[in-house]
Amino acid sequence: LVLNCSDGARRAIKLSPKPVAVFYQETMAALDDLGLKIDIWKMPVEIPEPIPFDEDYKHSSYDPEYVERFWQVLRQSDRVLQEFRSRFIGKCSPVHFFWGSFDLAVTRFSGRPAPPRPDADPITREAYSHEVISHGWWPGHGGLGKAAFYSYTAPAPEGLAQASVRPEKAFYSKDLSEFLMFYDDVRTAADPDAALLEFCQSTYEAGANLSNWNRTELERA
Repeated sequence: LVLNCSDGARRAIKLSPKPVAVFYQETMAALDDLGLKIDIWKMPVEIPEPIPFDEDYKHSSYDPEYVERFWQVLRQSDRVLQEFRSRFIGKCSPVHFFWGSFDLAVTRFSGRPAPPRPDADPITREAYSHEVISHGWWPGHGGLGKAAFYSYTAPAPEGLAQASVRPEKAFYSKDLSEFLMFYDDVRTAADPDAALLEFCQSTYEAGANLSNWNRTELERA
């Protein structure tokens, strides 16, 4: 972890197997040494049984080989998702990483409000206050057990599960209510970029057409 300041000051913290609390202490000490006085919320969220960073001596795993592989997958996925994003001229999120659900995602908006979700928490209620179609990649999700690219439309229109999408190895998961294409199927395709773009485009078209999005105004000609 490299900390650079605008005045040229620099500190580096080695990434290696160590307790979260030790990494937290090293990071805060480096910031203090740079004259940066900050306060952060020490409690991690969106994980079961959270432990404050400065008290967590339970978690200490760090495998450089797999971290590097994970980073390379994110880089390549980001590159293709950026190309897919460029086709849309309506409101669209950046390609961004959600540390809670641990997925890389890009979300398109129709511009129309969506029906309120019953019993949704405030964050979820706001996130899905308008119609969206989202695409992304996770290293593994719930009971899926495999890295995959995904696509979902919210709210999901009638008939979405039966829609035809591409490439051939893309499919609809009834358990997750999303379209999926396993990462290995994209990685081993003759043209991985084309396979991922085809997955994103066909699943977007399925959701947008069934939801009656105004594609003429939302897409680049």
